[in-house]
Amino acid sequence: MLKRWGWLSLLLGFAVAGQAQEAMDLLDFDQRKLADDTEVNLSSEYSGQVLLVVNTASRCAFTKQYDGLEALYAEYKDQGFAVLGFPSNDFGGQEPGTEDQIQDFCRTTYGVEFPMFSKSRVKGADADPFWKNLVAVSGTSPKWNFYKYLIGRDGKIIDTYSSMTSPDSGRLQADIEKALAEKQ
Repeated sequence: MLKRWGWLSLLLGFAVAGQAQEAMDLLDFDQRKLADDTEVNLSSEYSGQVLLVVNTASRCAFTKQYDGLEALYAEYKDQGFAVLGFPSNDFGGQEPGTEDQIQDFCRTTYGVEFPMFSKSRVKGADADPFWKNLVAVSGTSPKWNFYKYLIGRDGKIIDTYSSMTSPDSGRLQADIEKALAEKQ
């Protein structure tokens, strides 16, 4: 009987270690800031924070969500929350500009202060490694611009939200507040 429990404990240990490795790997990518040569490791920079990762576009029907995303960031950033924006031209060619143009548009039109990263491929075989991993771990690929991934302080996916889910959605805000209340 003891041998059986010994093997079970060993297998359970491997499963827990695998989950911890998966959570750690989700953010362990270097990403370049928008229109800047500065690279940051997402895991080091945002460790222990609640994150809302969003693929963005400047010429989309959902572009006005920048206002709501910035409002979320302003409201919760002092509690350990960040919105991470990744401009992408993958859906409908709705982000055709250069990184300088995108940054200027986001700042001057919507007052975006939350972290924005380099223009990225977010879907398919050519997706950037961070996005390939995000899709693999979450099991959900972005369906359009302004698709959202909520990541807890532990580095695990909490939920995903369609482009139709606005940043002022009660469900999204409740999920953010719940995640912020949880200690790592």
